[in-house]
Amino acid sequence: MDRISQLPDELLLRILSLLPTSKDVVDTMVLSKRWKFLWMFVPRLLYDDSHQDIDYGRFSRFVDRSLILYKAPALETLHFKLGKICGAGDLHVWIRAADKFSVRELIIEIDSSSRASPAILPRSLYTESSMLVTLKLNNAILLDVSSSVSFPSLKTLRLVSVTYPGNEFVNSLLSNCHALQDLVVDQCPDDNVTILTVKVASLKSLALHTSDDRVEDFAHGFMIDAPNLECFHLRDGTGGFCVIENDMPNIVDAYIDVSYALPRTILSCITSVQHLDLCLLTTEVFFLLQLRVVVLTIAYENISVSVRLLILQDAYPVSSIFPCLVRLKICTCETEWLNLLMRVLKDSHKLQALELGRHHNRGGNVYWSEPSSVPECVSGNLETLEWLDYEGREEEKQVASYFLRFGSCLKKVTIKPESTSYDRDKLVMIKELSFLPRSSPACQISFD
Repeated sequence: MDRISQLPDELLLRILSLLPTSKDVVDTMVLSKRWKFLWMFVPRLLYDDSHQDIDYGRFSRFVDRSLILYKAPALETLHFKLGKICGAGDLHVWIRAADKFSVRELIIEIDSSSRASPAILPRSLYTESSMLVTLKLNNAILLDVSSSVSFPSLKTLRLVSVTYPGNEFVNSLLSNCHALQDLVVDQCPDDNVTILTVKVASLKSLALHTSDDRVEDFAHGFMIDAPNLECFHLRDGTGGFCVIENDMPNIVDAYIDVSYALPRTILSCITSVQHLDLCLLTTEVFFLLQLRVVVLTIAYENISVSVRLLILQDAYPVSSIFPCLVRLKICTCETEWLNLLMRVLKDSHKLQALELGRHHNRGGNVYWSEPSSVPECVSGNLETLEWLDYEGREEEKQVASYFLRFGSCLKKVTIKPESTSYDRDKLVMIKELSFLPRSSPACQISFD
């Protein structure tokens, strides 16, 4: 311990920042005189009340006292994990402390398994957090405010299972975050938001997810205007819609997992993508969704005419070119995933890496009809192929054979059989694939 105590303060504070909670940090004051006041300058404080055996009153008093005694002029991270009923008064005091210490990162997590409802956050959060750069909220309720919401320094915002006053509040919140670069929204079933509008010119990374518990709602959707976006992550199984008002020419990474009747409007706006992960609905589901959306949009006048017209178009943009795409993952859980795969391959001349796998537990049947022409990327650029959850069915073997026969630049093919397959079945798969003819003499097949 004496040797550690001889380290400079900067290094000791970094070590203290790695301790699990602020209580562990404060407990180090008993080690020696050298450590008695050191905890008061640690740049990261984490208060954890998520354990069921902690007395909340005692926890609240500990938080209050430690924040009063804190001496550093600035605090990098203030993190709360709250598992029991937390009064709005406590949160108001602690959020005021965040402003007092010019906190850069504020994290408030409410353990949803230990309380009947989310925590209600005070209005002071919007008015006394001017220095925040990062704000992360989990399982909370935001209240409406009469004045406009403003986070002038905020660059990262993460909203998970948050309930809002309504559509307009969320629109106002996001539109007043003029420096925002990274946004994550995980919607819960009863968040009071039907159409989420994201109109932020500074945004570079956007992730929008809907809860698996959210019921199908074809009036639910997203309106996006983020022309400088570089990373786009969208997962929505409600059968709703996503309208992108402007092209996003800077997109590098995109993950699209939707059951929309119109995914083509998304794909046509991200043609500059370099890494693409796709899971789209089958043709049969698409046809049914078209009929349901047409009927429902007649009843919802708040959805623009342009949206109603777009739903009548094809699911995949015709003759769309992905000139920068080098890595592609196609989900195999839908019935006609091969049709989608071949269309994307045809439009992606520079593709080098292909991965096949499932986003969901279900597995789609493979209907294979070998195309009359070989996509340029398959014969001239494709270097790696990885197939997850390979089942060894005849159609799958034909697809694997196709890539081996025409992939003249293939260097490595990795096959990962489905985890439920028996060892004997796996051996049969390995034997069958090992003896398939290969166009590239350098191609190696590995089995995991």
